Amino acid sequence: MGFLRSTTKPSLIVTGPAAAGKTTALLNVGRTCHLAHSRKNPPPPGSAHAAVPVAYVLVPPGATAKTLITEFARYLGIPVATRMTQTQITDAVCHTYTQAGVQLVLIDQIHRLNPRTTTGAPAADLLKDLTERLAAIFVYAGINVTDTPLFSGTRGAQLAGRATLITCGPLPARHGTRQPFRDVITDIENALDLEQHKPGTLPRHAAYLHQRTAGRIGSLTRLIRQTAITAIHDGTERITKAALDAVQLDHLAGQHRRPTRSR
Repeated sequence: MGFLRSTTKPSLIVTGPAAAGKTTALLNVGRTCHLAHSRKNPPPPGSAHAAVPVAYVLVPPGATAKTLITEFARYLGIPVATRMTQTQITDAVCHTYTQAGVQLVLIDQIHRLNPRTTTGAPAADLLKDLTERLAAIFVYAGINVTDTPLFSGTRGAQLAGRATLITCGPLPARHGTRQPFRDVITDIENALDLEQHKPGTLPRHAAYLHQRTAGRIGSLTRLIRQTAITAIHDGTERITKAALDAVQLDHLAGQHRRPTRSR
């Protein structure tokens, strides 16, 4: 039963339009995994080196195999000399990631990878090689990957055949009896560290925030983050509807109709 000994591991691809919350979802998964691992495996007293269960890598624009593996090295601070070959860097990455106990590899902006180009093809082969050499689950995120060359050709078919596709989109204000958008707002508010902010303020403005951001999680998190930064700088330490309204949204969300101001 040789197929039972296969080294192929499941992987996920999170996709969807821009500002749909793909990176936010990726980072939350990474944070959850890291916290769960830390609770289950606390470092021994006096230990100088804790395990690193999660790695997060951004695919660089126009990625080549060497620039991509260099990003893997950069995440864990692995020294990379100019004279090092791609193979040497890859060996160093695989050794260090294994020693660090990396269990989850998050790769963002995967739509930048084009397996049909002379530089993108070796980069796609590198990812396949890493999935086989590292004892970790790979989760990718990218914009509308099914509309890109990522799934085309032989290399694309290999990736598509190994990964489960999860599509992100704008969150509805209501889904049956649930209010998923309001729930996300509550989670974001709970993570705020503003001394004068009153809990429950942001969920009360869920309808306004949904209309303002068109349900896009990326736009929502940027809006709340920028408002919080402003609140810290001006000393108010709290978020109000007026403060939210004063923040200019990203262009994508700004194309959505703004709520009418009362006179």
